[in-house]
Parts: sequence; C-alpha cells; structure tokens
Amino acid sequence: MTVDRTLHHFPLDPASRQVRLALGEKRLSFADSPTRYWERPKELTRLNPSGMVPVLVETPEGGRPLALCETRAILEHLEEAYPDVPLLAADPAERAEARRLLTWFDRKFEFEASGYLLHEKIEKRLLGLGPPELANLRQGKEGLKNHLFMLDDLLQGREWLAGKRLSFADFAAAAHMSVIDYFGDMPWREFPGVKTWYSKLKSRPAFRPLLSDRWPGLHPAGHYDDLDF
Repeated sequence: MTVDRTLHHFPLDPASRQVRLALGEKRLSFADSPTRYWERPKELTRLNPSGMVPVLVETPEGGRPLALCETRAILEHLEEAYPDVPLLAADPAERAEARRLLTWFDRKFEFEASGYLLHEKIEKRLLGLGPPELANLRQGKEGLKNHLFMLDDLLQGREWLAGKRLSFADFAAAAHMSVIDYFGDMPWREFPGVKTWYSKLKSRPAFRPLLSDRWPGLHPAGHYDDLDF
C-alpha cells in the first residue's frame, strides 16, 4: 500500500531529529515541512493541540490522514507499522534497555544538559529573549560532561548504547548531541568512546540530512558536517 507522509518538524529540535533518523533508517520517504512552532501556526495546532513538533501525518492511498503527535508515540507507531527494519531488538532485556535510555535522554539528559544549552543557544534567539546567560551555559556544559562520563563507561562493553543492535536509544542520544554539536559544544576529545560511537552514527545514510540542516542566523560549527571531525 502506498502511504504519503509529511513530517512537521523543526530542524534543530532533538525530538524532531529522532523521528527523522527513524524514518531514514527504516527507508520511509516523507515530505519535509520545517515549522516555526514557536509562532503557533494554525495548521500545527490543528494537528497537535499542544502546538509542539514533531507531527507525522500519514495518508494511505484512498484512505484518511492519520496525524501522529509527540516523539514517543511516533516512534512506537513506526516500529509497529514498519517492522522490516527493526529499531528495537528481539531480546526483551535489550528492548527494555533501549526504552530506558530513550526515556533517559528525553527526560534526564534534557533536564540536566541539553535543555540549558539549547534554551540559551536557540530558543532565546528565536524568541528574542536576549543574549545567553553564562551561568546557564556553564550548568549545561557541566551536566553534559556528567552524562558523557556515564556513556563512555557504558560503551566500553557494548557495540551500541542498548547492546548489540542499533536502536531508538542511539537515535535519542544522537539527536540531542547533534544539536549541541551544531554549536560546537561537544567535548569530543575528552570522551573517545562516545566519539567513536557518534562517528558510526554520523556516517549512516539516515544521518546525512541532519548534517545539511541550516537555520537563518544560527550557523553550525565548522566541523559539524565533517564525517571525520
């Protein structure tokens, strides 16, 4: 069955990037609809009452559109509807670990690290809230390093974050880190295990569209799209 897809997203939003990576890895085509969600466009709020991205709209040939809202719901739908390229392992323990880490990044990592950095680097610029506050940037960078120490240890005994298979956990982590890296704030040299893991992800075809992202007035670090960084 032919399915038309449109993804409403913001290119520098980690939640949106998770969905883009999953769609790319599963080789599912979609129309790209970059959205200024902070302006609360009517089309977005009609699709998702929260007014937040991402929103994936699927329209089967001859059928009614299905609007899928919020990252976790979209990812679970993609895994159930398109299982040919699985992003959760068959092993129950590894699946549970992937879900744990997915929640870790979307809650704890965002609260302690990326939330500080991206609010100061992106949201304040877009909303006209003034220059970044150095105290918040320091807090975010300290939180980031604490998480990277944990990940470096985790990756000592694993091929991917949750175990043997690439999973949603890897895409959640990479989505957050890739936006931080866009601004040049990832301390790669201090965390060689994380850097090696990220290099593998960065080289995958699903990741390449993210490396082409640019937003007016927000310029990436020079190494951002360099596969060898």
